[in-house]
Amino acid sequence: MSEHETETSSRIDGQARLGTLATLRRGLELSPELRTGLLLTLVLAVVATIGRVVIPFVVQQTTDNGIQAEGGTDVDYVVRAIALAAVVVLFTSLAQYAVNVRLFTAAESGLATLRLKAFRHIHDLSVLTQSTERRGALVSRVTSDVDTISMFVQFGGLMLLVSSAQIVLATILMVVYSPLLALVVYLCFVPLTLLVRRFQPILGRAYGTVRERVGDLLGSIGESIVGATTIRAYGVEDRTAARIDEAIDAHRTSAIRAQVRSVMAFVSGQTFAGITTAVVLVVGTVLAARGQLTLGQLLGFLFLVNLFTQPVLMATEILNEMQNAIAGWRRVIGVIDTPADVSDPGEDGVVLARGPITVDFQDVSFAYPGGGRVLRDVDLRIEPHTRVAVVGQTGSGKTTLAKLLTRLMDPVEGVVRLDGVDLREVSFASLRQRVVLVPQEGFLFDEDLAENIRFGRPDATDADLRLAVTELGLDSWVDGLPHGLQTQVGQRGESLSAGERQLVAIARAYLADPDLLVLDEATSAVDPATEVRVQRALEGLTTGRTSVAIAHRLSTAEAADVVVVVDAGRIVELGHHTELVGRGGVYSRMHASWAAQQAGV
Repeated sequence: MSEHETETSSRIDGQARLGTLATLRRGLELSPELRTGLLLTLVLAVVATIGRVVIPFVVQQTTDNGIQAEGGTDVDYVVRAIALAAVVVLFTSLAQYAVNVRLFTAAESGLATLRLKAFRHIHDLSVLTQSTERRGALVSRVTSDVDTISMFVQFGGLMLLVSSAQIVLATILMVVYSPLLALVVYLCFVPLTLLVRRFQPILGRAYGTVRERVGDLLGSIGESIVGATTIRAYGVEDRTAARIDEAIDAHRTSAIRAQVRSVMAFVSGQTFAGITTAVVLVVGTVLAARGQLTLGQLLGFLFLVNLFTQPVLMATEILNEMQNAIAGWRRVIGVIDTPADVSDPGEDGVVLARGPITVDFQDVSFAYPGGGRVLRDVDLRIEPHTRVAVVGQTGSGKTTLAKLLTRLMDPVEGVVRLDGVDLREVSFASLRQRVVLVPQEGFLFDEDLAENIRFGRPDATDADLRLAVTELGLDSWVDGLPHGLQTQVGQRGESLSAGERQLVAIARAYLADPDLLVLDEATSAVDPATEVRVQRALEGLTTGRTSVAIAHRLSTAEAADVVVVVDAGRIVELGHHTELVGRGGVYSRMHASWAAQQAGV
């Protein structure tokens, strides 16, 4: 990873360095549905807990007033007490069901909102920011990281609510039965409380590492699948497998390390629970022998100790799930709270009128974070109806110019204007309607050909699509496909050749009918015969419009009204093809070299 990628990636992760409580508060802000009806859910959780607490009370009552009743065992009393307990347990079971349903519903609604916010914000980030993380790592933040939150909210959150209510009610009854024994219980668990507090940051760091390793693993697997053809072509299957093995091993190691720490906390809880029960039994027996406690109260208290220790032990499991969820929450928050360096002004943005468009670059410079400038002091005016070709050596800054013009990135200095308006003030909806970029590699979705072309204008009819491909001269190609416009292109357009994918991208842009067309090496993957056909179609498309073509093949520059020559991030020549060839400068040498290559073909 380059220096600027590392810096920006650190900036994303830096947004997520929050404490546990701060993370929970921020998470609830982002998913307000999690708080909806929370008070009623808490009340139902208390009701659900009564069914568990009523058992020790019934044990105490049936023992003291039924089995050991004066005059002998009162069977009717025992039966009535058990029947009443059964009714209470049944009622509280219904409350437990309601708590589950409410928590699951709130969790799925809240986390669906969180996924949407994270996903949409990723698209609001600039191309530069997106490129700082591997695609698999970004996907993991929206998928698996949110899944860990879901598991905690639905199951850990449920246990947390019920366990909290159970601890409170058990404590109240223990104090009623014997304040001294209740104090003994709490004194026994003081060391465990201190231990849990100590383990919390340790578990947090451990599970944070696990979430990072999951992102790395998904990134490695995603790259190996997408790049399968290249991997086979170069015979590097073993090296790729080794990289994946390394990612899997790193994930395994971090997961085991986190689980070991979690098990240590759980075993510590079990140890303190056993010690507490033993101490209560000894002290309780002494109190019962002195007549300060009845047998039923002692038995009931032992049941209450179990009800008290059970959720405390469960708290270690909840802690496990919570730290895993907090780690996932931090990563999702890290994306959402990363400032969108290319943000949509939204309703406050300027809406540009349709029609011929003027472009102005004024003192524009651009540099990647931590790197040198790739564009320097660019001043350029493109008049309406002008067809511009931007040429230059690889790495000269041509593509960066196109990304600034379409506002995939913003300049670090200077301003880019359309019709006199700063691009940063134009609403995205208006900008995307007026300006369309055809990239070097046209990305296709796993749909049929018609739907992929329709991405340029979602409301286009089949007749509009047919007219577009006909005007582009692509009708014979489309008709030659197995199912015409209904031909499935496969994932990323794998069913089509690179040149065919680019034809679809050009048809998509044609259908969008932009005022400014930006072509970034749009014909680089097209064979010469197809290039002639596409160039003719583009001739019709650019008529009456402003167009900027990032040109690799200088045949594009020959047909342009203005040629812009970029070298080392600066505009070094500007003029018509014929004029520049006659100057004997940078463009003249480039054209001579290109012409010689063409003659040798």
